[in-house]
Amino acid sequence: MAGDQHSGGATGSGRTLADRLAAAGVGDRVEPWDAWLQLRAAEGDRATVIDLYELVAAPQGLAAHELPAAARLSLARRAVAQMWPGFAVTEGSERPRAPLVVVGYDPAWPQAYERWRQRVAAALGRTAIRIEHVGSTSVPGLAAKPIVDIQVSVADLGGEPRYVPPLQAAGLVLRSRDQLHRFFRPPAGQPCEVHVHVCAAGGQWERDHVLFRDYLRADPAACHRYAEAKRTNVRRWSDDGWAYTEAKTGVVLDILEQAEDWAVATGWAPPGLSTGVQA
Repeated sequence: MAGDQHSGGATGSGRTLADRLAAAGVGDRVEPWDAWLQLRAAEGDRATVIDLYELVAAPQGLAAHELPAAARLSLARRAVAQMWPGFAVTEGSERPRAPLVVVGYDPAWPQAYERWRQRVAAALGRTAIRIEHVGSTSVPGLAAKPIVDIQVSVADLGGEPRYVPPLQAAGLVLRSRDQLHRFFRPPAGQPCEVHVHVCAAGGQWERDHVLFRDYLRADPAACHRYAEAKRTNVRRWSDDGWAYTEAKTGVVLDILEQAEDWAVATGWAPPGLSTGVQA
């Protein structure tokens, strides 16, 4: 896809990046990084890493995806500090890079989740207030990367000694931390079949991910729209995990807005609000 189509897909509006910059009052001669910061100030999360790629690529006569992978990674690492305050990668948590793939729904994913849920629950005990299957593998029929996402809610996200060593003992490594969550995955040399996300119980991270899951389970049209976005974007960004995630931003935000209306209309509330380990 052309660069302006990436921007339209990210915002869900169909506007080109030039249109969006003009609407945000960004001048033509502003340096790419400063232009991107101004765009984020105007649009919030709808201004994505792909927009930054495009701002850097366009003066070189390139489309966003034509930037060298190393250049894209450097830009993404700089941008993520703005998108996820407090973000830091843990030393020694690297894995060899592999192309991203999106596959059809696998009925074995719930069983994979259950195996890991039991392992995580045994490791954390009462530290885990809730354990949830989230992400695309938790939605029957939805295409996904073949990696199960597990969300663990804890009382004190800053109290890492209560959950980091036990999860490490269970076969995971802490890949990154930010103000809203901690991200764990298997170490290099082990199959990467699970991602574990630790967040604060009762916080926005916890609520958004459960709401998004439950709405996709309830609305086939939204589920289909999300699946199409995933398939389209993995074809362009299979070598760039940041861009693949960011390319879905507009669709995700649109669906979350619909999900909020659905939550009000149906009286939805996050499940498992009582204390104790929940599946």
